[in-house]
Amino acid sequence: MSTFDPVRPAPRRLRRTALGISLAALVALPLAGEAAAAPAGSSSGSLESLGGSVGSGSWAGSAGSSDGGSVTAGSVIPGPLQNDHPPLPELRDDITTAAIVGEERKTEQLVRFTIASPALRREVGVEVALPRDNSVPRPSIYALEGVDAREETSGWVTIGGVPEFFADKDVNVVMINGGVSGLYTDWDRVDPGVGLHKWETFVTEELPPLLDTRLRTNGVKSLLGASMGAQGAMMLAHRHPEMFRGIAAFSGCYSTVDDLGRISVQSTVSSRGGDPANLWGEIGGPEWVAHDSVRNAEALRGKDIYVSVASGLPGRYEDPDASDWSDRVFIGGPIEFLANGCTHRLDAALRKLRIPATFDYEPLGVHAWSYWVDQLPKAWPTLARSLDLPA
Repeated sequence: MSTFDPVRPAPRRLRRTALGISLAALVALPLAGEAAAAPAGSSSGSLESLGGSVGSGSWAGSAGSSDGGSVTAGSVIPGPLQNDHPPLPELRDDITTAAIVGEERKTEQLVRFTIASPALRREVGVEVALPRDNSVPRPSIYALEGVDAREETSGWVTIGGVPEFFADKDVNVVMINGGVSGLYTDWDRVDPGVGLHKWETFVTEELPPLLDTRLRTNGVKSLLGASMGAQGAMMLAHRHPEMFRGIAAFSGCYSTVDDLGRISVQSTVSSRGGDPANLWGEIGGPEWVAHDSVRNAEALRGKDIYVSVASGLPGRYEDPDASDWSDRVFIGGPIEFLANGCTHRLDAALRKLRIPATFDYEPLGVHAWSYWVDQLPKAWPTLARSLDLPA
């Protein structure tokens, strides 16, 4: 899923980009058919306790899920509507071993490491919110963010509330810098628009041993993600079930080969000039299926899972007198509506498999950081349980 930043005013071209993404999201509206709206309020506990039926009359219904090809090579968003493409990082051929090559203490509990990555062929920034007490080895949460993931810092640091919320908790929160439009996965080919993406290798193979050694962790790990990062986190969880014990995902899309999943992937990738043909081989082929968390939900069994999404309707942070009101309502609203449909499909898949999880459907709210900050305390009991920490 794509995000916009409601704190920093969006430049005109970024607004056109987000509008283009919203238009793609609106394509999903007819797919709901006669589907009912998301349940009002919040649902939590095991899936068996959530109530409701799976099938027709819900977002998960077969009437709203088609595998007919809606993803093509190239971009669904015309060039004039795309965001200004960020400069692509310069690739190097001299990095042969993953290593920490820089360390900057930004505050008492926030450090930024520079990691030399052979997979990404460059140096990557990683910020870590340190535990309140690191006198003994502590667990880690790997936090992933949205489509505009920046090279210099993480949105979880600047507007996502991680340093403040986790300041009194005994956990390392690892926040990856960079990866615009990359989905935190390994692409088959270098893309002319968005560059080289080998994030799955970086996050699961290169980074953990470096940080586990440097930070003296206990090796226990869970995942946190919002928007594109929610999809990436769920994907990493189902593809590496032995590595991650829990996951909290906010406002994501968790499929890749059904109608909603393909709309989400194509919009996320092409909004910054990327081509889905460079992603996982033949579009809709075996590797697309292998990255679909709904199709591979069985791999999530045994994990502590928290998933949240809002309805897309204006909520408490949408002030009609604010300068960003139209952006939040007409951009963030449709994107969150699409995420809502995606979330119901993951819910239905886990329910069918009788895999316990907590799903929180907020009746109001759009696709914006302010709502994800509010989700941190709601998700914490699930994450804490996965990490053997007190909530």
